[in-house]
Amino acid sequence: MLKKLLSYFIPITIYKKNSSVSKSLEITWNNGELVLDSKNTNYSYGSLQRILRKGLKFIGFERIQNFESILILGVAGGSVIKTLVDEVKFKGKITGVEIDETVIAIANQYFKLDAISNLQIVIDDAFEFVLKTNETYDLIIIDIFQDTTMPNFLFEDFYINRINALLNLNGFILFNTMVINLKQVERNLLYKSKFGGDYSLRMYPKVEVHNELFTIKKLH
Repeated sequence: MLKKLLSYFIPITIYKKNSSVSKSLEITWNNGELVLDSKNTNYSYGSLQRILRKGLKFIGFERIQNFESILILGVAGGSVIKTLVDEVKFKGKITGVEIDETVIAIANQYFKLDAISNLQIVIDDAFEFVLKTNETYDLIIIDIFQDTTMPNFLFEDFYINRINALLNLNGFILFNTMVINLKQVERNLLYKSKFGGDYSLRMYPKVEVHNELFTIKKLH
C-alpha cells in the first residue's frame, strides 16, 4: 500500500525480468496502478490501456457486447482484455496471441489474466497464427510492438489481406500504431490507402502523443 501511495509522486519498480523476445520487462507502480513497461515504452495498463479503451469506445461498447468472437494479436500484460471483460462486459470468446511466453507468465502473476474464463491464450507468432487459423472474428485488435518497433509485416499487402479474410461481415479491426517520425507518418498514410469501398476506415491521430489508431469496418 505504501508503494502504491508513493507512486503518485514517483514510479516505483517492483519486478524486473529479461525476456528473449521483449528484452527488458518491468512491473511498476505508477500513479496508483500497476503497469507493465518495456525499456522505452508502456506495454500494458497505463497509457496503452487508455489508448485501446479509446479505440473500443470509437467502435462502441454496446456494439462489441453483441460480438461473438474477438482476436487480439499482441497480448503483453492483457490490459485490453481487462477492459473488454471488466468495462465492456464482453461475454463471448477472446483469443489472445502472444509470442512471448515470459510476458504471459508475468501477466498471470500480476494481473490474473489466467482467471478470465472466456480467454484462450495462444503462444505463437502473430504472422504464423494468422496464416494457420480457420476461425473468423467480429473484432481483431492488432497491438504488436517490440519495445517501440513495429514489425514490417503488419503493413504488407499479404498480411493485410489475410487479416481482412478473417474478419466477419460488419466486423472491425482496431489497429494501434506508433508514429514518431515522418517515415512512419507516410507508412500509415500508405496503409490507409489500401482499404477501398468494401471497408469504412477511420484514423485517429495523436492518441496519447505518439499513437495513431485505425478502426476499420468490413462493409461487404
